[in-house]
Amino acid sequence: MDIRVFLLLLLVLVSSVEHGFSLYEDQVGLMDWHQRYIGKVKHAVFHTQKTGRKRVVVSTEENVVASLDLRHGEIFWRHVLGTNDAVDAVDIALGKYVITLSSEGSILRAWNLPDGQMVWESFLQGSNPSKSLLSVPINLKVDKDNVILVFSKGFLHAVSSIDGDVLWDKDFSAESIEVQQILQPPESYVIYAVGFVGSSQFDVYQINAKSGELLKHKSAAFPDGFYGEVLLVSSDMLVSLDATRSNLVTISFRKEEISFSKTHISYLVGESLGIPVILPSKLSGILAVKFNTLLVFIRVKSEGKLEVVDKIANAAAVSDALSFSEGQQAFALVEHVDGKILLTVKLSHDWNSDFLKESIAMDHQWGLVQKVFINTYIRTDRSHGFRVLIVMEDHSLLLLQQGEIVWSREEGLASIIDVTTSELPVEKKGVSVAKVEQNLFEWLKGHVLKLKGTLMLASPEDIAVIQDMRLKSSEKSKMTRDHNGFRKLLIVLTRAGKLYALHTGDGRVIWSLLLPSLRKSGSCKHPTGLSVYQWQVPHHHAMDENPSVLVAGRCGPHWDAPGVLSFVDTYTGKELNALGLTHSVAQVIPLPFTDSTEQHLHLLIDSDQCAHLYPRTSEAIGHALRSNCIGVVDEYCFNSSDLWSIVFPSESEKIIATATRKLNEVVHTQAKVIADQDVMFKYISKNLLFVATIAPKASGEFGKPTPEESWLVVYLIDTVTGRILHRMTHHGSQGPVHAVLSENWVVYHYFNLRAHRYEMSVIEIYDLSRAENKDVWKLLVGKHNLTSPISLYSRPEAMTKSQSYFFTQSVKALAVTSTAKGITSKQLLIGTIGDQVLALDKRYLDPRRSVNPTQAEKEEGIIPLSDSLPIIPQSYVTHALKVEGLRGIVTLPTKLESTTLVFAHGVDLFLTRIAPSRTYDSLTEDFSYALLLLTIVALIAAIFVTWVLSEKKELQEKWR
Repeated sequence: MDIRVFLLLLLVLVSSVEHGFSLYEDQVGLMDWHQRYIGKVKHAVFHTQKTGRKRVVVSTEENVVASLDLRHGEIFWRHVLGTNDAVDAVDIALGKYVITLSSEGSILRAWNLPDGQMVWESFLQGSNPSKSLLSVPINLKVDKDNVILVFSKGFLHAVSSIDGDVLWDKDFSAESIEVQQILQPPESYVIYAVGFVGSSQFDVYQINAKSGELLKHKSAAFPDGFYGEVLLVSSDMLVSLDATRSNLVTISFRKEEISFSKTHISYLVGESLGIPVILPSKLSGILAVKFNTLLVFIRVKSEGKLEVVDKIANAAAVSDALSFSEGQQAFALVEHVDGKILLTVKLSHDWNSDFLKESIAMDHQWGLVQKVFINTYIRTDRSHGFRVLIVMEDHSLLLLQQGEIVWSREEGLASIIDVTTSELPVEKKGVSVAKVEQNLFEWLKGHVLKLKGTLMLASPEDIAVIQDMRLKSSEKSKMTRDHNGFRKLLIVLTRAGKLYALHTGDGRVIWSLLLPSLRKSGSCKHPTGLSVYQWQVPHHHAMDENPSVLVAGRCGPHWDAPGVLSFVDTYTGKELNALGLTHSVAQVIPLPFTDSTEQHLHLLIDSDQCAHLYPRTSEAIGHALRSNCIGVVDEYCFNSSDLWSIVFPSESEKIIATATRKLNEVVHTQAKVIADQDVMFKYISKNLLFVATIAPKASGEFGKPTPEESWLVVYLIDTVTGRILHRMTHHGSQGPVHAVLSENWVVYHYFNLRAHRYEMSVIEIYDLSRAENKDVWKLLVGKHNLTSPISLYSRPEAMTKSQSYFFTQSVKALAVTSTAKGITSKQLLIGTIGDQVLALDKRYLDPRRSVNPTQAEKEEGIIPLSDSLPIIPQSYVTHALKVEGLRGIVTLPTKLESTTLVFAHGVDLFLTRIAPSRTYDSLTEDFSYALLLLTIVALIAAIFVTWVLSEKKELQEKWR
C-alpha cells in the first residue's frame, strides 16, 4: 500500500514537469519585443483644454495620424494610412474631431479626438492636379458655422463638419488658376480664393460661404512674374517673390483693385546673401526669409512697405504664430548656439523684447532642428508658459518645457532602409566569490518560487516576482555574447542617414550615429543613404580590432551622383573613416574574400559600369582578374564588359520583380532522399536569378486589365551564362509579385484575375547530372561523384517541379528562415496585408504533394494536396501584435541550429525567435531544474524504499 501511494505522488510530480513547458501569460516578452513609432512629423495641432488629457495630434511622412500624450509622449491612438494615402493637412474641429485631408486632397476624414474612431469619411471629386488646402474656421460651432473648406484637384468644396456631407463645390478647373490660398475672414460669409494664372497674372475670387455662389472675380497683371508660392501675412496682404527672385512683392487683394508693391531685396539686407526662400511660417504682419544660413525677419507695414526687424545667423526653425490672450500672438524661434539650442518666444507686436528665452543642452546625434510647433499653458501663478514640439534632423521628436526636454521619441526608427548584424564582445572570465554566492541564493530563491507556481501555490505577488526574475535571469539584455547566439546587435540604417545599434534581447538603442558623411554640406547637398554591410568581422579569439560596418550612400537623389562611404565601429558607434568618392555608387557587391585584417572585399559598380575595389590595399588587389579602367589612373578601378543579355519584348513583357539567394545562406546537403529510398539532387547555385515579367497592360491599377490581356511570366536564369533554365507563363494573372529564392526553390505570390484570388506558386529545380548517385548506400560509403568539380559553362541537365495554390491574403513581404548549418526545416515568413508575419511550413509548398499520397510519401512527410494554403492562427509569429506599415522581414541564424531570429520592420519594429522544427537541441529557458532535481530525489527515495520493503518481505518469507 505504501508503494502505491508513493508511486502516485511520483506520477503527480512527473505530470507537473510536463506542464512546465506550457506558455503562461507571465512569459510574454521573454523571447520577443515590439516597439511602436509614428515617423517624422509633418503637422502638429495641440489640444490642451482644461478638461481631459493634454495631447498633440500629428501627421507624419509615414502616412500616420496619431494622438500623443503631452506628459510622456506615449501614443494614445494612431492610424497608419495606405502607402498612397499621404496626409496633406490636419486640424481640429468643434473641439472633438480631428480633421485630416489626404491622397492629394481626395479624402477628407473626421476622427474622434479621445479614442481615434473614424466619425465620417468624404471622397472629394476632381481630376486636375493642384495644391491641396484645408481651412477649418477657428470659431466653428455645432449650431452655427459648420463648414470646412477644402481646395483640391481644381475644386473648392464646402463640407459639413457634423457628418462630412459636401454642401456645395465650385469648379475652378476651367479657369486655369493655380489657387494658392483659401481664407475666410472671421465673422464673414465671404470666401477668398487667390492664386496665379500663368506666371504673371494674379486672380481673386469672392465666393458666398453658404451657397458657393461666385460674388466677384478680379484679376491684375504683374509683368515681372511670380516665383514659388505666396504667403499670407495679414487678412488682406500677401507676399511673394518675383520671377527673378531678387524682389519681394506685396499683394493687396481685398480692396476694389488689386495692387502690387515691389521692393528689391538688396535695399533690405544690403549685399547679396544668396538665393532667398520665403519660409511658410504664418506670422502676424511678419515674414521670414532665409538666405543660406541667415534668417531675416521683415515686417509688412501699411501700403505694402517692408522693414527689416532682425537678422539671425544661426536660426534653425520658426513656428507659426499662436494666439494666447486677447489680441496677443507669440511665436517660437530656435537657434543653434555652442552645441545647445536657444529657444526664444517673441510677441508679434513687440519684437524688441523676448517673452521667453531658454537654453537647452541637446544630444548632437539628433542633428539640427527642422520644425518647431508652439503651445501655451497657464502656470500656477496664472501667467502664460510655453511648450514647444520640435522635429530634429534625424526625425526624432522632442517636447521642450521650462528649459528641459520633457520627453523624446526616436522616430527615425520608423524609416529603416537596411539592416545588418554584429556580434557582441565575448564575456570576460573571472567572477568574485561574493557574486557566486549571491547568484546561488537568487537561483535557489527563483526555483523555489517556480516550484510554488507549478504547484499553483504562488500568490499574485509571487507571480510578479517570478516574471521579473525570468526577465532578469534570461540575461537577454547583457552586452556580451551568449552560447546560443541569441544576443546580437542589429545595425540599422534609416532614411535620415542615421545608424542605430539595437540589442536583440530587448530592442533598446545601444548607440546611434547621425553619419557626418550623410549630412548636408558644401560638397554634398542632397545626401542619401543606400545600404549597410559588414566590413570587418574579427574572430572572437583575436579581438584586437572591433567589428565595423560599411555604409554606402550618394550625394544626390540620382543614381549617377558621387558616392560616399562611411566606416563605423559597431561596439562604440564611432565613425572610423569616411570617404568622399569621385565616382558614383550604383551597386555594391560583397565578395567572399577577406584580407589579413579580416576586412571584407567589396566591389562598387558606378554609373559607367566600372568596378571599384575596396579596401584599397595590396592584398585586395591580388584578387583582381580584369584589366584596369581605360583613361583612369587608378589601379583599384576595373573595366566591366557585357557577358550576355536577355531582351524581353517590350510590347508583351515588363520586368516587375527579381529575387536571388542570400549570400550567407547555408545548404546542409545537396541530396534529398524521397520515397522508396530514392534520391534527388538539388540544383544548388548562388548564381540563380528569378525574374518575373507581366504584360504592359497588367502593370496599371489593380484589377483594371482583363484576364485575356494580362499574363505573368517567370524565369529561372543562370547569371554566369545567361541561360534560361526554366520559363513558365501564368495566363490571366498580374502583380504585384513578391518572391523569395532559397536553396533550389522559389516561391512567389501574385493575383489570379480568372479566379479573383491570390495565388502562391513554387518551383523546385533539380540536377539530373548526378542521377547515377541515386543509391543511398553509395552516398553513405562515399562512392559518389558529389565532390567532382562543377562548371556552370557546361549545359546543365536540370528538371523542375512546380505547383500553385490559392492564398487568401495579399502579401507585403516574403522571407525564409535561415539557420547556422541549414539542417532545420524551412519555414516561409509571409508579411500579410494585415501587417502581421505568418510562418508557413515549406512542406505546404511542396510541388510533389498529391491528393492521395502513397504510404512511403506519408512517411516522408508529404501533405495531401489541397487547392488552398492553410492560415493557422497559432502560426502568426507576431501573435496578436501588428507591425504597422510592414516593409521588410529579416531572418538571422543563431548558434543554436533549431532557432532563427526574425526581425520585422516598418513603422513598428518586432523581433522574436522561432524554431521551425521545435527546439530539439536545447531546453527551454523556463525549464524547472528544481522540479527535475526533486523528481530525481523522489525516484531515488522510491527505489530505496522499494528495496527496503522488498528486503523486509524476503526476510519474513524466509522465517516462515
